[in-house]
Amino acid sequence: MADTVTPHGQEPIRFETHPSRYKHWKLAVDGAVARLSMDIDEDGGLRPGYPLKLNSYDLGVDIELADAIQRLRFEHPAVKTLVVQSGKDRVFCSGANIYMLGMSTHPFKVNFCKYTNETRLGLEELSAEGGVKTLCAVNGPCAGGGYELALACDEIYLSDDGSSAVSLPEVPLLAVLPGTGGLTRLVDKRKVRRDLADVFCTLAEGIRGPRAAQWNLVDKVVPRSKFVATVDAHVQTLVAQSTRVSDWEGLVLEPLGATYRSDGADYRHVTLQIDQAAHVARITVRAPTTDTPTGATALREQGNALWALRAFRELDDALLNLRFNHETIGLLLLETEGDPAKVLSSDAAMFASRDDGFVHEVLLFQRRVLKRLDQSARSIFAFVREGSCFVGSLFELSLAADRTYHRDDPDAESPATVQLSALNGGAFLMSNGLSRLQTRFLHDPERPAKLLAECSIYDARAAEKVGLVTLAPDAIDWDDEVRLAIEERASISPDALTGMEASLRYAGPETLETKIFGRLSAWQNWIFTRPNSTGPRGALTMYGQPERPEFDWRRT
Repeated sequence: MADTVTPHGQEPIRFETHPSRYKHWKLAVDGAVARLSMDIDEDGGLRPGYPLKLNSYDLGVDIELADAIQRLRFEHPAVKTLVVQSGKDRVFCSGANIYMLGMSTHPFKVNFCKYTNETRLGLEELSAEGGVKTLCAVNGPCAGGGYELALACDEIYLSDDGSSAVSLPEVPLLAVLPGTGGLTRLVDKRKVRRDLADVFCTLAEGIRGPRAAQWNLVDKVVPRSKFVATVDAHVQTLVAQSTRVSDWEGLVLEPLGATYRSDGADYRHVTLQIDQAAHVARITVRAPTTDTPTGATALREQGNALWALRAFRELDDALLNLRFNHETIGLLLLETEGDPAKVLSSDAAMFASRDDGFVHEVLLFQRRVLKRLDQSARSIFAFVREGSCFVGSLFELSLAADRTYHRDDPDAESPATVQLSALNGGAFLMSNGLSRLQTRFLHDPERPAKLLAECSIYDARAAEKVGLVTLAPDAIDWDDEVRLAIEERASISPDALTGMEASLRYAGPETLETKIFGRLSAWQNWIFTRPNSTGPRGALTMYGQPERPEFDWRRT
C-alpha cells in the first residue's frame, strides 16, 4: 500500500531499507572483517532543502547505518571485526547536518537525537554482547556526531596528516549539546579528565595529532603514509580477540510487508491503531498460533518466520512509525491477543538454546526493541483482559508500561491471567543494567527470584497482590475506570509527563545509557527551545551567516 501523508502533511518516514537501496553507506564483507564506509550523497537528504556536505548526516543516513548493523548481526555471523571508515578522501564526518537541524521541528530534533543514540548503543552492544570488535579509522575532520560515532566504537585510530582532528563543537558553535552521548562517553567511557574535556568541548576546531592520543580522545595517531597498513594490521589482532559465536549460517532478513494507513499499520503479528483526535495509539501484539519447535537447529530453520524475531521486528517498526510520524500521540495503550501457552512455548525454546549464536542474536534484538519502548516519550498503559497473553516475553510489555490494568472477571469464560517465564529473569535487561522485574521490586530484591521460581499463574487479584500489575478493577467498574484513566492522562501537559516518565522509568543504578537518555530528555530537550540556540538570533539559527548570534546572558 502506498505511503500516506502524516497529520503534518509530510510524507511519512519509513525505517525498512536494504543495502541495494543505500545512498550513503557501503557495506563490504571479506571473511571475518566487515568495512562500513560512510560516503554520503550530498543530494540524498531525507527532506529537500539541505545538502549533506562534508559527510554530514541526517536521519536517512542513520536509518541505513542501523540497518547495516542489524544485517551484520543476522546475515554475516562470520564477521568478527567491523571497521567504520570514510569513503571520501581527507574527510571523515562533519556530524549532523546543521541546516537540517535548523529547519526541523523541536520534536523531530529530539527524536533524531534519540534514534542516533539507540543506533550507537546498538553498535556498542555489537561488541559487548555480540563479540564483534569495532575500530573507527578517522582519516579527516571528525566533528560532532561524527566523533560520537567514533566514540561508540571500541577503538579510534586517527590519521596524523595536519588536517585530521576530532571535535565536539556544538557548545561554542551552536549553543546546543552534542546530541548523541558525546559528553557522557568522553568522561565515562574514555575517562578523559574533566579539565581536559572542558577545554576540548569548547574548542570548536578540535584537537589533532599526538595531543589527541595524549588526552585519550583517540587510541592511536598514525602518520598518513602508514595509516592504511597500520589499521589493516590491527584489524587482524581484533579478529583474534573476538568472542563471536559463528557456527551458524546467516539469515537474510526479509521485508516485513506491512500495510501502512494514515491511522496506523497492519503486520502479521502486530497492529498499530491511531486515534489522532484523542491523542491515543493502541498497539496489539498477537501470540504465535503454533508451538515453537525446540532445539537450535529447529529455531534456525524457522528463519524469518520465527515469532520471537518477526513479532519484535514488527513491534520495532510500529514504535518508530509512532515516534516520528505521529508526534501528537501522548498515550500508548498496549494489548496482547492469543494463546498464552504458545508464547511460553516460544520462550522455553529460546531460553533452552540461548547459547546458540543465532538465538543469542534474536534475544539481543528483543532486548533492544523493549529498550526502545522504555525510551518512548509517551505514557504507556497496558490492559490485561480476557483473550490477553501477557506472559513471559510479552509480559515485558506490561513491565515496561507506566501502569497495568488487569480486569478482575472470575465469571468470564476464560479469565485473564499473567505468568512469568525464564526470560523474565534477565534476558531483557533495561538501560539501568537490571531486569524489569528487578527494577519493579527495588524495595524487595529477593522477590523477583521467588516469583520466577514459583512460576505461578496469576489471576487479577493475585497479580495485584504480588505487585505484578497496578490495579485490578472488577468487571462492573472496568469500562469507567479505564475510560477515566485514559481521559485523565490525555489532559495532562505532555512536557511534564515526558519529564516525569523519564525520571520514574529508570529507577536503580545509573549507567552510561541512563545518563545519556536522562540528559537527552531533560537538557537537550530544554536547550532546543531556548532563544540562545533556536531563537531568531540564536546560534543554531544564525549558523553560516556573517552576523554573530545574540545570547540571553542569564544563567538559570
